[in-house]
Amino acid sequence: MPAQPPSAPGPAAPAGPASGPELPARLPPVVGPGWVAAHLDELVLADVRWYLDGRSGHRAYLAGHLPGAVWVDVDTDLSAPPSTAGGRHPLPEPEEFARRLGRLGIADDDTVVAYDDRGGGFAARLVWLLRRLGRPAALLDGGLAGWTGPRATGQVERPAVVREPRAWPPDLLRTADDTQAAAASPSSAVLDSRAAGRYSGADALPGETRLGHVPGALSAPWTANLAADGRFLSPGELRSRFAELGVAEADEVIVHCGSGVTACHNLLALEYAGLPGATLFVGSWSAWSADGSRPVVTGDLPAGAQPDVPDGVPAEENGHPPAGVPAEQDGTP
Repeated sequence: MPAQPPSAPGPAAPAGPASGPELPARLPPVVGPGWVAAHLDELVLADVRWYLDGRSGHRAYLAGHLPGAVWVDVDTDLSAPPSTAGGRHPLPEPEEFARRLGRLGIADDDTVVAYDDRGGGFAARLVWLLRRLGRPAALLDGGLAGWTGPRATGQVERPAVVREPRAWPPDLLRTADDTQAAAASPSSAVLDSRAAGRYSGADALPGETRLGHVPGALSAPWTANLAADGRFLSPGELRSRFAELGVAEADEVIVHCGSGVTACHNLLALEYAGLPGATLFVGSWSAWSADGSRPVVTGDLPAGAQPDVPDGVPAEENGHPPAGVPAEQDGTP
């Protein structure tokens, strides 16, 4: 793995989610509900519920949320408008990201703890973005279901603030070309965070017309970072999971998913496991599959498997080298 970028907070190999009474100087990527309850007055809580089936995350938030939590919209606060080249959830411009969070009352020096009700798969986007900008942020381990304290209802309005825009660190983001080259390299690892059924091509989201995965990418569903109770596996267990995928020996690790949202869960899990430095292909499958010149493979990639070649593009011009959770249950945008 490449070295941890200097702007990324958090210890290299935390022993577990923060649970003691003290506010850690360098916040780990995952914190426990007991620690959050002890520090409610020192934190900004962010509810990042979002549903693939079209249900309103905001409506769910209004019906019940952690005390003082603001609602953060994946589609408008954490993403730019969708595009063919950028995928379904491109990163917002730094100025727009700062403006959006400022309107929510999240200041530059606030410590943010984010959660959702899907294992952190959507809240991870906010946490990863803030941490990569050098801001203190963490996921609530166990999410909404793990919170046993009181809940509040209705909208929470914090006073608006002015945030300083910070550019996205270019060394933490990758393009489709970068991803294709890395997937073809034996010294790199490209992790596909979607459910195994979408990776193999057996399942699809509504509207998806090209099924399968990037040739050479490895199936690494983000949901495998969680135990049966919805909490994160221990750092040691996560290290073993990623070791099986060859991450520890890789010179470069690129992570993607359906549209650059749930991939952030894997990125945080890698950091939590003491394997920082992985990068994000933001456009992910939604951008890759929209480009008819990009090769696609289906199945579990037996040795020597060849990708499906887009119509009219000779195989030799495709740049390609010679498994789960059903899509409707995966929650991977």
